[in-house]
Amino acid sequence: MFELVPDLAKKAHVIDLKLCKVLLENNALYPWLILVPKVANVKNMLGLCMEDRLQLMREIDLCEEVLVENFPHDQTNVATVDNLCPQLYIHIICRKKGDPDWPGTVWNNHFEPYTSDDEAAMAAKIKKAIMIKQTDPKYMQGMHHPDYSTFE
Repeated sequence: MFELVPDLAKKAHVIDLKLCKVLLENNALYPWLILVPKVANVKNMLGLCMEDRLQLMREIDLCEEVLVENFPHDQTNVATVDNLCPQLYIHIICRKKGDPDWPGTVWNNHFEPYTSDDEAAMAAKIKKAIMIKQTDPKYMQGMHHPDYSTFE
């Protein structure tokens, strides 16, 4: 049975997608989502079947596009970097030149927690944007057929 590990369970829940729970990292310095595949006992992507790996990529793309469309940024970072957590999860972060950790890494550096009201508002804003973006046919499994005729 799938269950979030305690550290991830503490994070604000944004929305459940087909494969992943979407969580908000409690760092107001960055628009920062965490996707956790709802599959028990999976520590890395090799633990997912190919269909779930493809769905994970769709959901990463969906969430990255939502962040890009809703927050100023110069770069997005997508990473799975935890060697100790027994659960697979993926970070999606919007970065701006001049942010407190630019151009370096955000891991274990500057941290500014949201107020509880701001965290709830941020989670609600992102949830609404994800719900709207999900209606884009490119995110409907088996429905997206790219038009390659424009490529030479």
